[in-house]
Amino acid sequence: MKPLHEIIRKPLVTEKANLMSEAANVVALEVSRSANKIEIKRAVEMAFNVKVKSVNTMQNRGKVKRVGYNIGQRSNWKNAYVTLEEGHSIDFYGV
Repeated sequence: MKPLHEIIRKPLVTEKANLMSEAANVVALEVSRSANKIEIKRAVEMAFNVKVKSVNTMQNRGKVKRVGYNIGQRSNWKNAYVTLEEGHSIDFYGV
């Protein structure tokens, strides 16, 4: 298995992710593009000591950006919506 820091990159802090975490106990994470659902589930369970119910993944294409004459493209990335079992939660902010 890959190291945890290679699978889980960072939490997604968006309005949609906050609403999902409050309503349905779902955590949104940016993950490695090569990680599959089983690896993501094991990494979250080991890193945060929680039980995972299900994992949904989504591939996102990088946007094409232009600065003057130069045209480039941002990197493609993958995010995972991890549903946690009842009674488990992840607090990224420590408040």
